[in-house]
Amino acid sequence: MSQPDHSPRIDCLQYANWSEKIFRQMRSGNVDAVHVTIAYHENFRETVHNIERWNRWFEQFPDLIFQGRTGDDVQLARETGRTAIFFGFQNPSPMEDDIGLVEVLHTLGARFMQLSYNNQSLLATGCYEADDSGITRMGRQVIREMNRVGMVIDMSHSAERSTLEAIEISERPIAITHANPAFWHPALRNKSDDVLRALGQSGGMLGFSVYPHHLKGSSDCSLESFCEMIARTADLMGPERIGIGTDLCQDQPDTVVEWMRVGRWTREIDYGEGSRDNAGFPRMPSWFGDNTDFANIETGLRATGMDAANVAAIMGGNWLRFYQDSFGAPTSSASENRIQAAQ
Repeated sequence: MSQPDHSPRIDCLQYANWSEKIFRQMRSGNVDAVHVTIAYHENFRETVHNIERWNRWFEQFPDLIFQGRTGDDVQLARETGRTAIFFGFQNPSPMEDDIGLVEVLHTLGARFMQLSYNNQSLLATGCYEADDSGITRMGRQVIREMNRVGMVIDMSHSAERSTLEAIEISERPIAITHANPAFWHPALRNKSDDVLRALGQSGGMLGFSVYPHHLKGSSDCSLESFCEMIARTADLMGPERIGIGTDLCQDQPDTVVEWMRVGRWTREIDYGEGSRDNAGFPRMPSWFGDNTDFANIETGLRATGMDAANVAAIMGGNWLRFYQDSFGAPTSSASENRIQAAQ
């Protein structure tokens, strides 16, 4: 096996309309690992069906993709010229109301689960609720179970108090896989300085999103503005606590964004971060349309004056370390890392 001539590239959130074209773009972009959403509002059985679909893709395109389960699989992807695919949920609905399904889902390959998606869940409050009651009784138990089996707590769509409590309650670092700082763009989904500081101090990770509703200037956001924001966030959290989580929804029809926002919880149309006049997927910024564009972000980060080591860490090295520490039963070293991060 040969060692690739590029540093790791990891995207910690995509929900594309998967196809051979996209898998080949991952390879053209030297993307070594992608955390893919396999459930928004699906129940357990429906999520298993989605896993079955991925199994077929793994069978059809073994030279392009394979299922990742551990951090070491990122290195395997690099050595074999493929992309490791890690499963995650944007909502706890796949575990329904049964804590025992957390371990079952981890066995099936799930490595991330959001505790809420915009609305109140059985576990936590979403960022679109008027009142944030924090982590629920069940949520505390599920966090403990996720810590035990090695499933990462993701608070990308959760409200402020719930996110801060999840950071405090979890014995292992959590992640916000796809969001940006509110100091740059005050979207409901973007995160406050208090959350970002707590996340960084606890050893957690933030993935920067290129989804236009999360960007200053929306679809017209410049690469320079995006990368300068990353550099400022590195000063706030530490350059070792940040990475990329594009929230890429490539080739998806607008009916899918309606499913994300509405699911089965309402009969009315909810426009989320959009509006009646802008109800579908927004236009992507000119500098990032698919997986072949990761080099643009890398170039933009270098233009801010960031050194090569920090650029490499943000493009994937930091996520690689986090994956290695997070996707299995806790170890003494993982506990020590959290303690050191808090000091």
